[in-house]
Amino acid sequence: MKKKSILAYPYIIWSAIFIIIPLILVLIFSFTVEVDGKQVFSLANYKELMDPIYLKVFFRSITLAGASTLICLIVGYPVAYIISKAHISKRGTLILLFILPMWMNFLLRTYAWVAILGKNGLLNSFLGIFGVEPVSILYTNFAILLGMVYNFLPFMVLPIYTSLSKMDDDLVNAARDLGANSLQVFTKVIFPLSLPGVVSGITMVFMPAITTFAISRLLGGGKFMLLGDLIEQQFTTVGDWNFGSAVSIFMMIVILISMAVMSKFEDESDKEGGGLLF
Repeated sequence: MKKKSILAYPYIIWSAIFIIIPLILVLIFSFTVEVDGKQVFSLANYKELMDPIYLKVFFRSITLAGASTLICLIVGYPVAYIISKAHISKRGTLILLFILPMWMNFLLRTYAWVAILGKNGLLNSFLGIFGVEPVSILYTNFAILLGMVYNFLPFMVLPIYTSLSKMDDDLVNAARDLGANSLQVFTKVIFPLSLPGVVSGITMVFMPAITTFAISRLLGGGKFMLLGDLIEQQFTTVGDWNFGSAVSIFMMIVILISMAVMSKFEDESDKEGGGLLF
C-alpha cells in the first residue's frame, strides 16, 4: 500500500500544478476587479453576467448543445446497436471506419464543412446539377449544429456501443421466450441495460458542445456567439480576465449540475434494472 501511495505522488503533483492551482486562480479572478492596478474583491463580474446580452449567449449555447446532444443520441444509438450486432470479426473494422475522421485535426474537419456548405461549395454544386437554387446554410445556427453533431457523434456512439456489446444475450433471449415482442424487448431490456452508455454519451457530447468556440467561429462566421466564444474573447481580445473567469466558473457550474443530474439518473436506472423482466 505504501509503495502504491508513493507511485501516486507524481499524479497528485501534476494535478495540483496544472488543475487545482489554475482553477483556484480562475476562481480568485472571478471574484475580483482591477482598481488602480490592484485586484479588489467584488461581485461585479457575476452581476454583469445577468445582463440580457450575456443571458442570450447562455441560452443559445445551452440550446445548441442540448439539440446537438439529442441529435447525436437519436443518430448514434441505432449506429451503435447495428455495430454491436455485427459479426465479431467485423466490429473492429466498423468502429475503425467510424472513428477514422477523428484522427484528422479538429480544425481541418470543421474547415471541410466550410468547403461543403459554402455558396460555391460541394452541396450547392451538387444541387445545381438538378437545377436547384443554391441554399444558404453556412454561417447559420444550423451549420453550427451540423458541425457539432459531426464532430461529437463518435463520443455518443462509442460508450453506447460498449454497453450494448457487453450485454448478456441470454437476457434478450429470456424476454423473447417469455413472449415479449421486438418493441418490448428493446424498451424493457435492451435500452434500460444500455442506459449507462447513454448517460456517458450524453455527458461526453454535452460538455464539449457547450464549451466549443472553433465550430461557431468557422461555421457561424462569428455571427453567433457561444459561451466558448465569449470566454475566448474576454481573455484574448478584450483582456478582461476577471469577467472571463466569472463566465468560466458559471459554465463549470452548469456542467457540474448537468453531470450530477445524469449521474443520479444513471444510479436510479441501475437500481431499477434488476426487475425489468418481471
